[in-house]
Amino acid sequence: MKKNSTKNNRINSEVQRALSSIIRTVKDPRVDPFTSITDVSVAPDLKTCKVYVSVLSDDGEETLRGLTSAEGYIRHELAREVNLRNTPELKFVLDNSISYGVDMSKRIDEVIAADKRAQDARGENVENGPDEN
Repeated sequence: MKKNSTKNNRINSEVQRALSSIIRTVKDPRVDPFTSITDVSVAPDLKTCKVYVSVLSDDGEETLRGLTSAEGYIRHELAREVNLRNTPELKFVLDNSISYGVDMSKRIDEVIAADKRAQDARGENVENGPDEN
């Protein structure tokens, strides 16, 4: 089975949907309630699965430890929800792309605000750009 086959894409989306609901039932206090599954990559042989996890709080490493500790429970529930030949071994990976995007957006806003203040201080027309001679 190819890595980008239709079947593999369907399996990835079904496993992601199931894991998203399962992690809400994990009772480990280390698992942040604002944890989401951003992506899932199941190997073509269905033996392993990388689960990309995003955490809204700053304590992502602690959440990963809690999820790794609860892997047996999560795999058991995954086997009950998704009918696969093999239930893959789960490897949780912290995905910082959402927090990185928010941070970059803040930086862009700061640069735009600083540029606007500099243009206002020089007396340039902000809407039309610098005056052309």
